[in-house]
Amino acid sequence: MTVTAAPETGERAVRKDSPGAVRGPRRTGRIRRIGLPYLLLLPALLLELLVHLVPMVIGILMSFKELTQFYIRDWGTAPWSGVDNYRLSVDFDAPIGQSLLHSFWVTCAFTVLSVGLCWLIGTTAAVFLQETFRGRGLLRAIFLIPYALPVYAATITWAFMFQHDNGLVNHVLHDQLGLTDKPSFWLIGDNSFYALLVVSVWKGWPFAFLIVMAGLQNIPKELYEAASIDGAGIWQQIRRITLPSLRPVNQVLVLVLFLWTFNDFNTPYVLFGKAAPEAADLISIHIYQSSFVTWNFGTGSAMSVLLLLFLLVVTAVYLVLTSRGRKTADV
Repeated sequence: MTVTAAPETGERAVRKDSPGAVRGPRRTGRIRRIGLPYLLLLPALLLELLVHLVPMVIGILMSFKELTQFYIRDWGTAPWSGVDNYRLSVDFDAPIGQSLLHSFWVTCAFTVLSVGLCWLIGTTAAVFLQETFRGRGLLRAIFLIPYALPVYAATITWAFMFQHDNGLVNHVLHDQLGLTDKPSFWLIGDNSFYALLVVSVWKGWPFAFLIVMAGLQNIPKELYEAASIDGAGIWQQIRRITLPSLRPVNQVLVLVLFLWTFNDFNTPYVLFGKAAPEAADLISIHIYQSSFVTWNFGTGSAMSVLLLLFLLVVTAVYLVLTSRGRKTADV
């Protein structure tokens, strides 16, 4: 017996395997897949907007105003000064511009020395701790202690160690080793630069050690074995294998260390207080003094904007140069 299906009525029926039947669900799933990353990023974007972008815009607006202590209660009523604050900041013939330029050069010298020493010490420690030996795990944990300590606790400890009369540094250098004729002043005068550099390197090199140690894990051991068979010594292996393989890691590491060190405020503030010595007058402390000590927030905001522009330009140039170097190495 043959059964004949009844003809369809109303709208034309669509077969289940036709493209039109699955277009709707596929489009909905695609929208969900595209929208999910943005939904997950939304909290971070909101925090970035509230914590960084909004204060940044307010700071830029403040730099165009003659904002002093007389208008601090209602800074919106401060008179508009245009670019006068910027002209005052970059007028290197005037005292304000000269002091800012001096602070800039001090910060550049401090950053170059600190980043270079952090990278050198961290890389050296990471390379020599790659070999397996008894106590390696304990040494790795000890090396990470400065990085794990809070900045304020570590810097205050160093401030006590740098004391003139009863500090540990003078006790070792002068009383025990006899390297100095008399106890030195480390927190004032020219020695303050070296004290700040020591603290910065002490708390910064473990980060370089951690990053480089992680990068070394991705280098195949077969490369070292083959180089050893060919007669390459340890220095040739470091030069020909380790450093080229760590180039992507070092590019990011140097940039992060540069930005952290150039913008470092906590270390000099805790070590010296509100008035840093001239030899250790980093630009972050200088801007703080211009804003919260002299109560000239307009000029301080202009200095902050100039610092931001400088860091953006340096970062952009660095990224362009490193990307070109990476493309040349790949070719």
